[in-house]
Amino acid sequence: MPSRNIQSLFIVALMAQQFDHCADIKEEIRMNKRIGTIAMLVLVLTLIAACAPAPTPVPTAPPPTTAPVATAAPVATAVPQPTKAPEPTKAPEPTKAPAATTAPTTAPAQPLLFSSTQFSPVEEQEKMRTVILKDFAAAKVDFVVDPSEAPFMDRIIAEQKTGKITVGLIGALHGTFPNLIQANALEDLTPLVAKLSNRPIVKEFMTLGKMGTDKQYYIPWMQATYIMVYNKKALQYLPAGANVDALTYTQLGEWGKNITAATKEKKLGVPAGPTGLMHRLTQGYLYPSYTGGLVTTYRSDDAVKMWTDLKAVWEYTNPQSTTYNNMQDPLLSEEVWVAIDHTARVVNAFKNKPNDFLAAPAPAGPKGRYYMSVLAGLGIMKGTPNKAGAEALIEYLTRPEVQAAVTREVNFYPVLETGLPTDVPAHVKLELDGVVKQSKATDAKVALLPIGLGGKAGDFNKIQQDTLTRILLKGEDIKKVLDEQATALNALMNELKAPCWSPDPDSGGKPCLAK
Repeated sequence: MPSRNIQSLFIVALMAQQFDHCADIKEEIRMNKRIGTIAMLVLVLTLIAACAPAPTPVPTAPPPTTAPVATAAPVATAVPQPTKAPEPTKAPEPTKAPAATTAPTTAPAQPLLFSSTQFSPVEEQEKMRTVILKDFAAAKVDFVVDPSEAPFMDRIIAEQKTGKITVGLIGALHGTFPNLIQANALEDLTPLVAKLSNRPIVKEFMTLGKMGTDKQYYIPWMQATYIMVYNKKALQYLPAGANVDALTYTQLGEWGKNITAATKEKKLGVPAGPTGLMHRLTQGYLYPSYTGGLVTTYRSDDAVKMWTDLKAVWEYTNPQSTTYNNMQDPLLSEEVWVAIDHTARVVNAFKNKPNDFLAAPAPAGPKGRYYMSVLAGLGIMKGTPNKAGAEALIEYLTRPEVQAAVTREVNFYPVLETGLPTDVPAHVKLELDGVVKQSKATDAKVALLPIGLGGKAGDFNKIQQDTLTRILLKGEDIKKVLDEQATALNALMNELKAPCWSPDPDSGGKPCLAK
């Protein structure tokens, strides 16, 4: 009540100014200041009622009625303009701008299974998951590696047969893709090629990805090779007149002999362990360098010469080589001073002891300095539940900065015409030196990985491993072993109906057979 009285007093004062005929009221109010506040209000209200009949309805009529109308003013508060402000909630059409970002934003909720035959060592898998794929946000990637080709192909074929597709992106070697095509497991990536037109991918590699058709079955991903690595301590024992960057296999044997004579230890080494890659050295280095082929020349006289020379090298090779799955560890422990292996499996030698090791081309044979170019590609599984995510991951993995990260972290090399990255650590540059020397050697020739073997690739590799075991470890007769193993090889190639690949001559689509 007191506050309302005070408000009324202010209203009275204002109204008194507006009405000339009530000037005496003001005078009367001044003269009665001594009267109590409540009495004065009563008097004022009485005088207002007498002197201002017209304005009186303003304070009286409105309070009852206008108060409700003032309550209607809250309706004015409900004025749908504030409710139309929720149409700035149509600013969720700026939220549709994130719908354009839906590839990177919404897709993370959708998983993408990336099935690969590459990066089988655990440390390489961790680098892939935690470093290389770290900034990819267009899908939640589950990177799965099959240790060998058989389980990889079994999964792909089983999913295609049942129609229950879980695989999204496929990462495999060039030689695996013919079997994937035969299983009708691959999308045609021709439309994606246009989206990647700003990527300077080596044209020859893109052509290989078409697999001799007018469709693009894979996008080139990365490449690798095998090189020779040696401890600087071994240089003093090189054969007279030999150049470490232009060795022959015969000179390699002599080098091993000199080292053993001086140290009383066998310091040559090869990755002939259970998961080592000795079979690749046989397929892409030894056989082509001596015979100019692999399958067709498997039991040739040139092959006999090769195994004879290799026996001489083996005499000075560390016998623990049959347990070595990679050569970086025995190089670091100095069990071995000279080794040949995959670039990804010797890099730690350069990283941990950069002052101790150098890289060089693999040795040459009578037919040249053959080396294996290991090209891996990326394909998309037909019927994948997340094709958009798979395409986005291909786009990501072919970015120059990501290609450079692959080189830095796992020592596979870019497939871009811009060449090798310059911002690589010193230890990677040491290894790259050997890679470049090998590819630019005047007698260098390239051998491809086996093609079209599918789930039988392990059987094919086993034939070379069995040949090595029988000749080098068991000392069996070379000609007898080669004849028997060539017979087993022909049976397998007939079963697969696999045609020849380089360096064997074209077989016209017929099975590639040993002569």
